[in-house]
Amino acid sequence: MKTIKHLSLHLAVLLIWNMSFAQNDEEAQNLVKDVLDKVESYENFVIEFSYTLENKEQNLKQETRGEVSIKDEKYVLNLMGTTQIFDGNKIYTIVPEDDEVTISSYNEDDNDQITPSKMLTFYEEGYRFKMDVLQNVQGRKIQYVELIPMDSDNEMKQILLGIDRQTKHIFNLIQIQPDDTRIEFRVTKFKTNEPLSATHFQFQRSKYADYYINELD
Repeated sequence: MKTIKHLSLHLAVLLIWNMSFAQNDEEAQNLVKDVLDKVESYENFVIEFSYTLENKEQNLKQETRGEVSIKDEKYVLNLMGTTQIFDGNKIYTIVPEDDEVTISSYNEDDNDQITPSKMLTFYEEGYRFKMDVLQNVQGRKIQYVELIPMDSDNEMKQILLGIDRQTKHIFNLIQIQPDDTRIEFRVTKFKTNEPLSATHFQFQRSKYADYYINELD
């Protein structure tokens, strides 16, 4: 549960807008707007991703992979053998290893519950944009935009958003902490307008008749 929550906070780093563009680099502002317009044009999308936490000085490297499908505010996240479903009202966390389902309400005012549905829009408030380096990654031109927090209490040393120049899709998000720990969320596959079933974002209680159902509220 803690791992899902922690990762969801960083996942959120890849799906967010609706911000003030004052003092932004105009070119960076326009590029980010293009990305947002592209995302908003899709009925739904499915993202396969890798998540890496690394600190070379501490000889630390952790990596995991997952998949998330998103439509509006609803999502289904598969990560480390656990499935989390948000149907727009309740969050269902399914842990097959423990034969347990935890059901909780989503409180949009709770900052600890930044959902994966905001992965590509989390920086909609509180950031300015500045163009950074352009890199060639396996033949793809990836333009990095630096996200500069308006809040002086933000603890990140640097935040970079990598955007594919051709597709206008997010390639990765990099966060560098004050101790030089590097956190990267990288999109490995981005599928749009998938033929998802009508019940895809619904919790099917009948499928978990043998599970312990833990309803928190």
